[in-house]
Amino acid sequence: MDISSQPVAAEPGVNPPNPNVVGDLRLHEFTSHILRNRRNLRVWLPPGYDLPDNSGRRYPVFYLNDGQNLFDPATSFTGVEWQVDETADRLIRAGKIPPAIFVGIDNAGVERLKEYLPYRSLNPVVLRPQGARYSAFLTQEVMPFIAQHYRTAKGPENTLLGGSSLGGLITLYVAMTTPGVFGGVLIESPSLWVSNRQVLRDARQPRVWPHRIFLAIGTKELGRDEKDRQTVDNVRELERFLRSSGLDDLRLRVEIAEGGTHSEGAWAARFPGALQFLMEPRPGSQPK
Repeated sequence: MDISSQPVAAEPGVNPPNPNVVGDLRLHEFTSHILRNRRNLRVWLPPGYDLPDNSGRRYPVFYLNDGQNLFDPATSFTGVEWQVDETADRLIRAGKIPPAIFVGIDNAGVERLKEYLPYRSLNPVVLRPQGARYSAFLTQEVMPFIAQHYRTAKGPENTLLGGSSLGGLITLYVAMTTPGVFGGVLIESPSLWVSNRQVLRDARQPRVWPHRIFLAIGTKELGRDEKDRQTVDNVRELERFLRSSGLDDLRLRVEIAEGGTHSEGAWAARFPGALQFLMEPRPGSQPK
């Protein structure tokens, strides 16, 4: 497939230093033929990636939606970031997770709703959703591009996906529609209520789930008692479906954060624990 994409700088890795970012963050301006739009891919490389001793090493890749909100408060929608760079750098240096590449996939701005919704919706009104194409966008365009430009390890055990809110909804949908591609998924504060909870009905069907899933929600996501209870109940319902599919505590972690809000700050606070759960090495798993 012809993927038309140009790095922001002349060569990857020569972007001007950013005082808000810890480590090596590289930007690529990326064109999608499947979604027919453009966005940035933000690629964070682990410490030592460019050292000669590591030239033959391949790395797991963690893909994350809403890339604008991950590394830099200056680009985040709310001015608060997930601190993916700080957290990954700290945990890698401490030996708590393996060195890995993190890819922030920017949302498409005004088209974000269409991209992250796989079903037609009346609240919010999205009559021509594009979310059903998002799996192909990831697997046929983004992932091959990253593999072409970076030393990525192969296999689901080395491939993870995550997101929050509508980005969490589309993460769940992709996990359901691409079995065997992603070995770990992070689903933060997913918008399970949209389209009359269609994604929950779909989740009831027998299917192959990723090896590990981190699922979390706060008890004060919406600031209204009844809506907050419904939001938590939806996550608990999803948990029941996952448990009934055979996901035990080694494969599924569910966090109900008392007082947790629907915010980048809340997702950043849970990110270290999510990373360690999802990326803890499994016996016999080595980068390929």
